[in-house]
Amino acid sequence: MKPLLLTLLTGLLMLSCSEKKQSAADNPFFAEWTTPYGVPPFDQIKDSHYEPAFTEGMTRQLAEMDSIASNPDAPTFENTIVKMEKSGKLLTKVGGVFFNLTSANTNDTLQAIQARISPKLSAHQDNIYLNADLFARVKTLFDQKETLNLTGEQKKLLSDTYKYFVRGGANLNDEQKAKLRKINEELSSLYVKFGDNVLKDNNAFQLVLDKPEDLAGLPENVKTAGAEAAKAKKMEGKWIYTLHKPSWIPFATYSTRRDLREKIVTAYTMRGDNGNESDNNEVISKIVKLRLEKANVMGFPTYAHFILDDRMAKTPENVNGLLMKVWPPAIAQAKRERDDIQKMIDKEGGNFKAAHWDWLYYSEKIRKEKYDLDEEEIRPYLQADNVIKGTFILAQKLFGITFEEKTDIPKYFPEVRTFVVKNAEGKEIGIYLSDWFYRDSKRGGAWMNNYRSQSNMDGNRILPIIVNVGNFSKPQGDTPSLLNLDEASTLFHEFGHALHGLLSDVTYLSISGTATPSDFVEFPSQVLENWLLEPEMLKLYAFHYKTGEVMPEKLIEKIRKAGKFNQGFATTEYVAAALLDMGYHSLTNADNLDVKSFEKKTLDGIGLIPEVVSRYRSTYFSHIFSGDGYSAGYYSYLWSEVMDADAFDAFREKGIFDAVTAKSYHDNILSKGGTIEAGQMYRNFRGRDPEIGPLLKKRGLN
Repeated sequence: MKPLLLTLLTGLLMLSCSEKKQSAADNPFFAEWTTPYGVPPFDQIKDSHYEPAFTEGMTRQLAEMDSIASNPDAPTFENTIVKMEKSGKLLTKVGGVFFNLTSANTNDTLQAIQARISPKLSAHQDNIYLNADLFARVKTLFDQKETLNLTGEQKKLLSDTYKYFVRGGANLNDEQKAKLRKINEELSSLYVKFGDNVLKDNNAFQLVLDKPEDLAGLPENVKTAGAEAAKAKKMEGKWIYTLHKPSWIPFATYSTRRDLREKIVTAYTMRGDNGNESDNNEVISKIVKLRLEKANVMGFPTYAHFILDDRMAKTPENVNGLLMKVWPPAIAQAKRERDDIQKMIDKEGGNFKAAHWDWLYYSEKIRKEKYDLDEEEIRPYLQADNVIKGTFILAQKLFGITFEEKTDIPKYFPEVRTFVVKNAEGKEIGIYLSDWFYRDSKRGGAWMNNYRSQSNMDGNRILPIIVNVGNFSKPQGDTPSLLNLDEASTLFHEFGHALHGLLSDVTYLSISGTATPSDFVEFPSQVLENWLLEPEMLKLYAFHYKTGEVMPEKLIEKIRKAGKFNQGFATTEYVAAALLDMGYHSLTNADNLDVKSFEKKTLDGIGLIPEVVSRYRSTYFSHIFSGDGYSAGYYSYLWSEVMDADAFDAFREKGIFDAVTAKSYHDNILSKGGTIEAGQMYRNFRGRDPEIGPLLKKRGLN
């Protein structure tokens, strides 16, 4: 039940009661899918199919829950918990397709549906978790769990189910329940509004250039990308650069036109903060206030306390303790990097003080000067298709799995690639969809999601359908898509999430795959990044797109030496965002919250230098304000990185492709989903708790 509700509520319908009833004949969601592997028949699904399917899906699941709650027989694991696990199949089906597409291939109609559907789904969740008779059955079983002869996985599912009811308000009185319902409904609508506003500002800005001199300093591939973007907008002969990372980052890194760098970087950092119809300041103020009210209703002093009670970190003090171990050496290193930038500006005769729109440009010049390493020297060896193949090679070497591309599997967009995944014995274990290139209909960033999670109830083996989505630059003419180091690292990262979903081998849907605490779920993704630049790995996938030459040892050595370069900046911008997140959600009074003032006070208070902008400013901090997934949880990446750095040391000790270590990692982490407490999973793999030393060493902060 957890994956269904959490997935649906990440974007969350106030539906008309006069909707026309649809049947299997005219709505594919009401029919059994006979497509290969049960992949959604995307070509048959129309926008008009979603709302009727959502409505019927909620109606059916509530009827199923009412049947469980009113069962006159004494509660058992089978007639209560398993029955709940099997409920909501139609709702899971439509939600899996809808919310994937609103992220990866949206349109105005889908966004409007999402705005309508959110409060309805929020109310649906409350109707389940606030059902007193249903909770009574769950509580009875929970109180008896040590005497029910359950397996370890069943105990974990029962405990999680009880916890979700309690955290959903089941123990509240009627007045508190009514207040919670109202808060949840309002929040669900605000989350959608926040995300829509960011998308609008992302797509609204264009830096249109019509003079060749405006392109000074840009590599040919960046010029070509700008020309292709202009051509797509029917502005041939001009160049367009946007706020999507594959566009603005190369421009800000190489353009010698400081005025244009300032224009595009400022537009990026002002998203949602322009006083227009897509301004997010008031939205944030309402979200923070409502979240605090929710925490107080639930008996917690702050929203951070409420969220972290269900995470590995447990308390705000533990989170802040980790962040503040890293912050002092990180900001000290960032200041040294800032001083190096100012020295270069002065040396070149620049009569200005370094600003945040100068950082990418001058840090790239300094890297070239210090290490004789140019990002453009690396790109030709990181052809996107080869990096994708590299992840497949790594998966095979570590876990024995293979990816076989198929052309008969349905896809939601022509550019999507589809694969059948098999284990070392040739048994099919999942379906993988790959969608890495930018288009306007995607939200920004990169992610992994699932159209269907793995499960194995009653011997009915359900294969997971996993998707990776990104926003890399498309191939241009005869030139394939070439990635920078950060993009290649992102691809490995998201593929790590995909492996977590594909290699899941559990019984119950609610605790399969990535259904783990948010401060653990990033561990399997981040650990995979470590292989990206290992010399043994580079030789398997890093080939020059023109010559086929493997990346030369000399270049690999330069990359290795520059590996800790600019880590002060990278760590500082991240930790600043994590502390900003914790600041909002540690408030005990959120009345009349002025977002601009709060952000400034928080970042000034920790000593963030003006030359570095928090990785996410409040008004486009989608991780924490477009849903609940990472609210009071952006620290999770660093928490998980402590584990990933420590875990990769286990591979270094035996060899990065060591079969025994890989099997232990597979058996104790990737295959277990959420069937075991997260910290115990790590200890089962490593033999102890993680240590912070490898993280500080990895970032050059020790």
